[in-house]
Amino acid sequence: MAKPMAIMLAIVALVFGGLYGFNAFRNMMIKGFLASMANPPQTVSVTTAGVQEWRPKLTAVGTFRAVNGADLSLEASGIVEKLHFQSGQQVEAGQLLLELRKDTDLARLAALKASAELAGVNLRRDQAQLKIHAASQASVDTDIANLKSAEAEVAQQEAVIAQKTLRAPFSGRLGIRAVDLGQYIGAGSVIVTLQALDPIYLDFTLPQQALNGIAVGQSIDAGVDAFPGKKFTGEIVAINSKVDQASRNVQVRASLANADHKLTPGMFAQIDIATGKPERLITLPQTAIVYAPFGNSVFLVQKSAAADDKGAGLSAQQAFVRLGATRGDEVAVLEGVTEGATVVTAGQVKLRNGSPLKISDTPQPPVDPDPKPVDQ
Repeated sequence: MAKPMAIMLAIVALVFGGLYGFNAFRNMMIKGFLASMANPPQTVSVTTAGVQEWRPKLTAVGTFRAVNGADLSLEASGIVEKLHFQSGQQVEAGQLLLELRKDTDLARLAALKASAELAGVNLRRDQAQLKIHAASQASVDTDIANLKSAEAEVAQQEAVIAQKTLRAPFSGRLGIRAVDLGQYIGAGSVIVTLQALDPIYLDFTLPQQALNGIAVGQSIDAGVDAFPGKKFTGEIVAINSKVDQASRNVQVRASLANADHKLTPGMFAQIDIATGKPERLITLPQTAIVYAPFGNSVFLVQKSAAADDKGAGLSAQQAFVRLGATRGDEVAVLEGVTEGATVVTAGQVKLRNGSPLKISDTPQPPVDPDPKPVDQ
């Protein structure tokens, strides 16, 4: 009986030992598998939060217009007899520009002057005869009226002749001539445009909320696509006395010096107006911000006690922030980030609190506070 019992116990011990060994092997494999499933370090780009001088500013778009600008024309019609200007010429106020043919008008003027002289002779003769009672006072009064009427007709004809002569109403630069010698032009036909270019006005609109930040005499900077990288400085000279009810915008006019005539009426301009006093604020690239409906946040880089120079021991920590104004690629951070903090700027999509990090060695593109799009 003892021998079968021993064999049975040995078999039972062998079975239980196999089960124990299998469970131990299984647990070891599961532990290894779970260890291999650990979150690997995520490669990210970072920047250091720094303090910069930040001055609030308003931006707008506007259009240049001349201080004085007109399409010149004549009140009378006729044939162009003389041209006294060239396209693009700089002229002075009162300078003769064009004459129409006026032979018939001059002949009529001569006749009217002769009539006026005759009326004057008759008046003087009757006045002399009145003194010796050889003419009546009524005759003298009639002569006076005839003389005044003749002089008025002379003045009227001189005005008609003057209407056939074009002079510059103000100093400025002429545009391209629109008529030719010998051409018949009607009354009101545009002959040439004249623009006074120095100084030059810049008209633009701002929302009504901006009225508290602008004033007459305030400096502005204007950029024009025709001269990339160049800033033209001027000052506000007028603010409209009412706000447009449809758009709730107010029209503003600035004046800029334009001695070299680089700026011309009709050009489009981008305008910057500095408002308020400069502040020192923490700024970050806008790519560092995780925008979300429940609040904007950033990921900060935290170092554990075991962190080394090779980047091991770094982890991500999400922090909610309160943002200020933006300036190009930059955004001001009012709360949530301290100066000198290391902030993730690329790769936030794959991060969560506690994610291990690896810092990328790839150079980051520069952060430009005033970026300009470049056509490819």
